[in-house]
Amino acid sequence: MTYYGGKEIAAAFRTVRENTVKIAEEIPEEQYQFRATPDTKTVGEMLTHIALSPNFQHHVHSNNLTDMKTLNFTELFQKFSAEEAKPRTKAELVALLKGEGEKFASYVESLPEPFLTEQVAMMPGAQPAAKTRFEMLLGTKEHEMHHRGQLMLIQRMIGLVPHLTRVMQERMAARMQTAQQPQEASR
Repeated sequence: MTYYGGKEIAAAFRTVRENTVKIAEEIPEEQYQFRATPDTKTVGEMLTHIALSPNFQHHVHSNNLTDMKTLNFTELFQKFSAEEAKPRTKAELVALLKGEGEKFASYVESLPEPFLTEQVAMMPGAQPAAKTRFEMLLGTKEHEMHHRGQLMLIQRMIGLVPHLTRVMQERMAARMQTAQQPQEASR
């Protein structure tokens, strides 16, 4: 018995996705074309990539692949790239983030523990040579957090304070105020 399985991955993923959606909602639509450097994705492109990237792991595991050599990467990534390239409004992107996020989370929370412990052989030369399905699925959340960190930096670049930073600042201010109240009362 493990303490962290499909239900826990799904719950953690939902939290990460909710925070990504909040960022997408807070960035003004006119900033969706902002590109931090010439060789990076725009905000809109990054949000689309985040929304759709869980589909890779969903494909691998729902098709019970056990060896990545059997996956037609070229065909799959052409399909994914075409979907990512479709133009979308801010409202459409927010809906895509929500819908695709819930689709992935619902899939993952349904997976039984024995399935999560199965090994999948990676491409030749990859280290490690194999990963559990659990590790691969958890990587989806890690991938999103990587890009969310980029988005939070972009928020700063366009003059916004990320919501998670604001929440932490509010908590710290409340703690400071609470800590000062006993000192003031003793005077």
